[in-house]
Amino acid sequence: MKIAIINGPNLNLLGKREPEIYGNLNFDEFLKDLQSHYPKVEIVYFQSNVEGELINKLHELGFTFDGIILNAGAYTHTSVALADAVAAIKTPVLEVHISNIFAREDFRHISYLGAKCVGSVSGLGLKGYKLALNYFLKN
Repeated sequence: MKIAIINGPNLNLLGKREPEIYGNLNFDEFLKDLQSHYPKVEIVYFQSNVEGELINKLHELGFTFDGIILNAGAYTHTSVALADAVAAIKTPVLEVHISNIFAREDFRHISYLGAKCVGSVSGLGLKGYKLALNYFLKN
């Protein structure tokens, strides 16, 4: 099974950025732990702060992978182009947010991606990625 994790803007700063919201663990450390718990799953990771690069990666992986876990960060609330990219690919996409977007500013309550994804996990910290991976393993 091949699963991609695609993270958007500012998620390269996990472990440093607003630890009261996002925690103290950086994503590379989390990814190593995730891979050790799922050794039979090929997990490919990509992060970019650039919207077009995220779209290109969705296009690249979206016809050959078994699932994509997407945390588009702030682009979730602004990018019709990312939503269109998710709708255009064959691979199912599950939206993940580390923080509870519904407990934050009003503009974060809107997700352009949500309707194009098979589901959404929000507010469970990095555990949301594990839940998303388990979803793909069971479907």
